[in-house]
Amino acid sequence: MAYVIAEPCIGVKDKACVAVCPVDCIHGTDADEMLYIQPDECIDCGACAPECPVSAIFPADQVPAQWRAFIQKNADYFRKA
Repeated sequence: MAYVIAEPCIGVKDKACVAVCPVDCIHGTDADEMLYIQPDECIDCGACAPECPVSAIFPADQVPAQWRAFIQKNADYFRKA
């Protein structure tokens, strides 16, 4: 199971989570509205979640109901690449 970045990241894109990720699975360009976690690379370590200043990172099975669509949105970001 992977971690997921949800709506609170939109417009913020604080990269503290990127700095602590041991497998470099968090991606996003300057043009993207938010950062994304590559679900196939995420090792479910949880190091990123406490670093997020807007509490936008959740284990996939704990994403709040209003942001469940972001599970697919994170996966889809890497399918288009």
